[in-house]
Amino acid sequence: MPKLKTKKAAAKRVKVTGTGKVTRRKTGHNHYNRKDTGREGMAKGGDVQLFKADEKNMLRALPSASSRR
Repeated sequence: MPKLKTKKAAAKRVKVTGTGKVTRRKTGHNHYNRKDTGREGMAKGGDVQLFKADEKNMLRALPSASSRR
């Protein structure tokens, strides 16, 4: 059986943690950030966990990550 290929677009958008959670970057980071206050800028920081249904689909696109679970 041939190797399973990773969907590179999916791999660039998410990170799989050591415990198997799938995290993504928060939205609203790309432009119009100059007008944000310091508090708003800090609130945009950090990653968030995907919803369970999205996580299942993402792990299907990342065969190497789903085998680590």
